[in-house]
Amino acid sequence: MNDGYHLRAYLLLMFTTWCWGLNAIFSKLAIDQITPMQLVTFRWLGVVILLLIFARKHVIRDWPILRRHLPFLVLMGSCGFTLFNALFYVAGHHTSAINIGILQGAIPIFVLLGSWLLLRQRITGLQGLGVVLTLLGVVIVASSGNLSGLQQLAINRGDLFMLIACFFYAAYSIGLSHRPNVSALGFFAGVASIAWLVSLPLVAVETYLQGWQSPTLTGWGIALLVTLLPSLVAQIFFIQGVSLIGPGRAGVFVNLVPVFASLMAVLFLHEAFETHHALSLVLVLGGIWLSEIGRPGQAR
Repeated sequence: MNDGYHLRAYLLLMFTTWCWGLNAIFSKLAIDQITPMQLVTFRWLGVVILLLIFARKHVIRDWPILRRHLPFLVLMGSCGFTLFNALFYVAGHHTSAINIGILQGAIPIFVLLGSWLLLRQRITGLQGLGVVLTLLGVVIVASSGNLSGLQQLAINRGDLFMLIACFFYAAYSIGLSHRPNVSALGFFAGVASIAWLVSLPLVAVETYLQGWQSPTLTGWGIALLVTLLPSLVAQIFFIQGVSLIGPGRAGVFVNLVPVFASLMAVLFLHEAFETHHALSLVLVLGGIWLSEIGRPGQAR
């Protein structure tokens, strides 16, 4: 494989992770513009419409197989897309975009632990150390650097929502190893359709509790950008990146999400990047790096 393919893959994957980091910024900008459940619903409705327009051949061809795996699709769409996004956007009302970005770094560690528990995949010593470092980084950012606050369980509610969201996305990631033998676009369309359908009861409950709050013009703009960038373009680019350099190498780029989210939170939202954020980011990224180089196939 020549350098041109590598460069193309790197650019695709960097843009992908930038889009996913940008989602943390959207979660803050959406406050008072569009409600969390509306954003989830309109996001996946937009994706479904676009996929049916541009990828309908994949959907039609793959539908007989997808139909036989509907329970699996429901589980994947609910965990990986609907519940993850719902908790993600609710978290934006209670914590900073920097925290949201850094806490997303827990996803690879949750995947590692879940694979060990459910799939009995071996964890090496380096991977174990990576888990400890990453979890320490998560604890530091969740406690705002005040570890004594943990004794009084003084953890930000938004950080807790974000950690639960990471758990759901990790479950989705583990489930991908069992996805049916269909095209990536066909599978994505099926899961996105389920995600939209599952989001409808959530927006109904939100409306019942709070009343219908019509999105502002800015809110509709955020919904459009979330549909196009983190949801559609990023997913397609990630699929292309994986096809060029493989899932193992492509997965490492996901580590850039906390970095991009933190940088954009400082630049666009003027959030303060404090010492405990820097320490947490180093620990989370360091832990993920150790987990990567310590994989059984990589260990020496």
